[in-house]
Amino acid sequence: MVLALAVMGTARAAVRLPHVLGDGMVLQQQSSARLWGWATPGAMVSVTASWNGGKAVTAKAADDGRWEVRVATPAASYTPQTLTFTEGKGAKVTLRDVLIGEVWVCAGQSNMEFPVRGFGNCPLKDYNDVVAEASRYDGIHYVKIPSVMSSKPLDDAQCQWKAADVDNVGDCSAVGYFFARQLRSALNIPVGLILANKGGSRVESWLDKANLEQYTQETLDSTAMTHKFQYDYLYPLLWGNGTFHPVLNYTVKGIIFYQGCSNVGVPGNEYSDRLALLVNQWRRDFGEGNIPFYFVQLAPYADGGDPNGTVRAYLEEQQLRAADIIPNSGLICTNDCVYPWEQDQIHPSNKKPVGDRLGWLALEKTYNKKGFQAESPRFERMFIQGDTCFIRLKNTYGGISRFKDIEGFEVAGADKVFHKATAGHFWVPGNDPRNETVYVVCPEVKAPVAVRYCFRNFQIGNLGGNNGLPLFPFRTDRW
Repeated sequence: MVLALAVMGTARAAVRLPHVLGDGMVLQQQSSARLWGWATPGAMVSVTASWNGGKAVTAKAADDGRWEVRVATPAASYTPQTLTFTEGKGAKVTLRDVLIGEVWVCAGQSNMEFPVRGFGNCPLKDYNDVVAEASRYDGIHYVKIPSVMSSKPLDDAQCQWKAADVDNVGDCSAVGYFFARQLRSALNIPVGLILANKGGSRVESWLDKANLEQYTQETLDSTAMTHKFQYDYLYPLLWGNGTFHPVLNYTVKGIIFYQGCSNVGVPGNEYSDRLALLVNQWRRDFGEGNIPFYFVQLAPYADGGDPNGTVRAYLEEQQLRAADIIPNSGLICTNDCVYPWEQDQIHPSNKKPVGDRLGWLALEKTYNKKGFQAESPRFERMFIQGDTCFIRLKNTYGGISRFKDIEGFEVAGADKVFHKATAGHFWVPGNDPRNETVYVVCPEVKAPVAVRYCFRNFQIGNLGGNNGLPLFPFRTDRW
């Protein structure tokens, strides 16, 4: 009986960790990484890392049992480490196979959630090749946070870290995985991915209660939500509480984000303003300063069955504005990442360029790898001479990717009716060599006043910069 009581006492004294802290996790290198959990109120918890020579870091559990410590992490390494947590003289909890590297959050809706194995009727291009090559990229680990709703912020989630190896890579976010492969290849260090997303979610799905109450008119009553929205993935607040809040204490390097489809059709600058609000919220909650935020412009899609409509193009325009108003952010263009037969496919199969481009942005902007040319060209300004419009571009890296047979341009006169136009490279002597000019003409429009490029729900262009990355869709009008 005495022995049994002793065993029970030891069990009660065991420290408890959130599931996101587990075997195989990746900790952010050269940081003061947060580690936390629960213990007996008032008890002392000690944390020992294998890399610090046995020196323990201690904390006292609060009245609610919560404790937190900061542990200095070394430079990135593929050498597996251990972490040991002890409450007083009670039983130890040891985490094994811990790697030190770079940690990124993969957030958004279904095109970020889209796994390497794909969805039903939504395959990943070259799936088997990706799986076969997984062994070349050891050191990439991921943890998938279950997509759950909660009326209150949750502090834990049922999840488990996995190595993105041949057996497990299929369940990893495809965009996240290709992003991690770029970092893994260029930096030669482990990469950890935290997958916290929900298919169909709006930007409001991730805003917290205080921001929703102050800056939106969203209903926060769960019963009212069921009457207002046809689908639960559109609910505000609840997904952030249940799916994102459990990871906010984890020390991360940055966030990649792919979302926007469910906000198509919102008025004015609502989307870009709310996305900026969300980024500020996440940066505040992670507590690591102005961490980088790289996100994806929507790919062409016949939204509502109308490929020639423009409702989706306006949201893409809002994403460009968001990139301009959010500090330490970057946007990638995916206009060329769909096939012509995918106009009704909301989950395009070609995810590798998406993850690659996010990776190049991070490598150039965050890791200061000067060899990369990660920006897509953008519209800078227009001037008109007679029946010809001249479009100046920026971020071209000294050239454009084709001179002839350029597709995607349209021109309109004062009647605001757009017609398909012919475009080509045009060199103006004395131009800034960092910029490039494209001429645009249309026989049906003798007095042009406005130009658009791929400003449709589903319109694939073929113009890019000297680095081969596609030109962002744009319009010169404000009609």
